[in-house]
Amino acid sequence: MSGSERKTRVRAVTVVGIGADGCASLSTRSMNAVAKAHVLVGGERHHAFFPQFAGERIFLDKGVGKALDVAAERAFESTVCVLASGDPLFFGIGNLVLKKFGAEHVEILPHPSSVQWAYARSGEPWHDARFISVHGRSREGLAMRLRRTRKAALLTDAENTPPRIAAHLIEYSDDAWEAWVGEELGGPGERVRSFTLAELAACTDIGPLNVLLLRRPEGWRMPPAIPFLPEAAFEKRMPKKGLITKREARTLSLASMDLRPDSVVWDVGAGSGAVAIEAAMLAFRGKVFAIEVDPEGAAICSANARAHGADNVVVVEGRAPDALAALNAPNAVFVGGSKGSMEEIIGAALDRALPGARIVVNAITLENVGEAYRVFRARGISPDVTMLNVSRAEPLAHYMRFAALNPIHIFAATKPEASATESSTASGDAS
Repeated sequence: MSGSERKTRVRAVTVVGIGADGCASLSTRSMNAVAKAHVLVGGERHHAFFPQFAGERIFLDKGVGKALDVAAERAFESTVCVLASGDPLFFGIGNLVLKKFGAEHVEILPHPSSVQWAYARSGEPWHDARFISVHGRSREGLAMRLRRTRKAALLTDAENTPPRIAAHLIEYSDDAWEAWVGEELGGPGERVRSFTLAELAACTDIGPLNVLLLRRPEGWRMPPAIPFLPEAAFEKRMPKKGLITKREARTLSLASMDLRPDSVVWDVGAGSGAVAIEAAMLAFRGKVFAIEVDPEGAAICSANARAHGADNVVVVEGRAPDALAALNAPNAVFVGGSKGSMEEIIGAALDRALPGARIVVNAITLENVGEAYRVFRARGISPDVTMLNVSRAEPLAHYMRFAALNPIHIFAATKPEASATESSTASGDAS
């Protein structure tokens, strides 16, 4: 049977949203969809609302993909109804059903979502809220995604409970939230309570069916889109005050990295972690690996990440380039320190980075400047090079004078879509 023939024979599939009260608040249209179905698809909790259903039952609890495959086979000859929580297209199964059967074969009958119920019960408008699901996902990066958010609703699970989320935000220095937790919303056991984050982190009696609402207090100011943090904002090794990229060089280097919200970044020779942390603020849906060989420096980098809410920074203690081998392929690489391995580090970055990735190197010594330029040119890359001279005003008795910082060379290059070796090989094959 051809694909087009199979498509024309697929009958309509109806996805019915259902609340915690089961059938009690379903519309007549939704009830009719269930009554007319030959096959009912849903979780055990949803099936329990329809004990009188006499047709075939398919349970999602045993694997969503497998269950939908079976439902697709049944849909050639039978009417299928899929049960979903709340609005099926709001972090629900509706999108999977649409992809599986085709939008032209699916009818969605939504029910108010748990988030709608939560905001209604808390008396809070929700048109300006941000919605995040941590259901089946890691908490890593949550604090950074919330950094510039005034109001949020979070869908939780048994691992990412409201108390654990609250504790995570507190750990990453983001406790400026008012919280509400709605449990079994719309059902007989409905409960809505307000908390501070500290109170929520200590709470032990929250049920498994819940929604977490977060709101910033009055007077909260959104952080700037482009960080420009002074060196004093970071803990540093003493008396080695120079182990931090100065903010003028940091800003120019970050701009040269062409970061996107979901970028994967390597910060090689992270030191205090200033570049890694500000990169994490720009790549707030991505991940930043901060590679630092010195154990004390790695510990300080981790402490700075927690202090600045950078829970998408992963500190890797080790020496580059060996420490880079197991890391995700990056969209951007910053090299702030090399410990004498500049050639090997740049080579590893160019080998492992994704095509089109940006490689940015800060070099202070004449030796590193010459080596960085030579390595790029040996790879057939002509980097952009900027020599940055910065002077800052500082007091001198009753006057102000300018004090110069160390000049720094900033190399910025893009990894080619195909290496020179690959291009020459391709040419040889063609000939």
